[in-house]
Amino acid sequence: MLDHPETQFSLTHRRLRLDTLVRLRWLAVGGQTAALLVVHIGLGYPLPIGLAFSLVAFSAWLNVFLKIYSPASLRISERAATLQLAYDILQMSGLLFLTGGLGNPFAFLLMAPVMVSATALSAHNTLILGILATLCASVLAVFHLPLPWPGGSGFNLPAVYSIGVWIALVSTLGFMAVYAFRVAEEARQLADALAATELVLAKEQHLNALDGLATAAAHELGTPLATIFLAAKELSDEFEPEDPRTEDIALIRSQSERCRDILRKLTSLSSDEDATYQAMKVSQLIEDVIDPHRGFGIQIAVSASGQGPEPVGSRNAAIRYGLGNLLENAIDFAETTVEVSALWDTKTVSISIRDDGPGFALEVLAKIGDPYVSVRSGKTARKDAGGGLGLGFFIAKTLLERTGAKLFLENRAPPEHGAHIRVTWPRAAIESLGHMDGQDFSLHKD
Repeated sequence: MLDHPETQFSLTHRRLRLDTLVRLRWLAVGGQTAALLVVHIGLGYPLPIGLAFSLVAFSAWLNVFLKIYSPASLRISERAATLQLAYDILQMSGLLFLTGGLGNPFAFLLMAPVMVSATALSAHNTLILGILATLCASVLAVFHLPLPWPGGSGFNLPAVYSIGVWIALVSTLGFMAVYAFRVAEEARQLADALAATELVLAKEQHLNALDGLATAAAHELGTPLATIFLAAKELSDEFEPEDPRTEDIALIRSQSERCRDILRKLTSLSSDEDATYQAMKVSQLIEDVIDPHRGFGIQIAVSASGQGPEPVGSRNAAIRYGLGNLLENAIDFAETTVEVSALWDTKTVSISIRDDGPGFALEVLAKIGDPYVSVRSGKTARKDAGGGLGLGFFIAKTLLERTGAKLFLENRAPPEHGAHIRVTWPRAAIESLGHMDGQDFSLHKD
């Protein structure tokens, strides 16, 4: 159930807008220009100002060219973005070569393009840019013009200090790149998971909307169809039985009557008479969820009991999808049996799913609910199963919580083994027909 969204969606979250890179480069151009003017004119330090400003001007002209020939909303490919960020590293390295190499306090700006890549591009391209920045830093540690200093006197850093600066720059580059990439990747995964959830809900809403649309169409088509049927009936009385046109009139009447029968069925789809079909007891809900999962070699035991009359709810798509996903995962990891039980009292309704599989690993229990947590324990799911608790569990949890449910997960107590998932609702939420998605979650008591 959507455990692998990369095969379901064409995601573009790693396609940077060209305008973003242009704006960042303008910021760099402004900062480099200000630094050169302050050092050369303000402080009077000697440096090859012509060559330095040529590098800055080249970046400015590159931005002007991109702005003119490309729309601001253009999203460029990863390769194009990587090439532009590689240029920024080389341009910054050129300025550092002219102004003292790693002895220049601005040497750590070599990390900036790599950080941009870590937050927006793939790990492969980020690694390429990180290697390029490391090579540039290594060259600058050995080959560079003297650091600008007053009076024309040279300022040479001790070799040990230069090595220390190189180590600090490279290690900071690696740490920051990995950290930024992991944070951005988690945000992207969460966005993908939420998009998948919205897709599931939109599909269900679309199916519900088709019901109303069919009813409206039936009402609109009813009047002209009745007119056609009446006209055909009157025409049939005007022709003799042996007239060849009689068969055509009879065909029109029969097809009109068929269309009227179809429209009557469409009209009944959203009528109040269908309320009996939409209402279902908790035991019926469990059977509705279990039925598609029978016949896979795993025994499914069902029980339902409680205090008072059995709760009656609605045929809610979010509940059926969420419970179905939890049951599917239990079947994937079970050895022989999955137990599904329902308990209720005057205030709450609870549905529990137990399996006799390996159970949850402790590190997974702490992360369940996050997208792409896909391993239960040291064992994997059956070969014919679809996988572990990944994005599908995240979607199921989200959909169930939207109906007012709370999920509790634990491992079964020894000597039993396996996982135990319990889903509870306020009884008032279950018994509110047709309004499951809009329940006030505050009804749920801790």
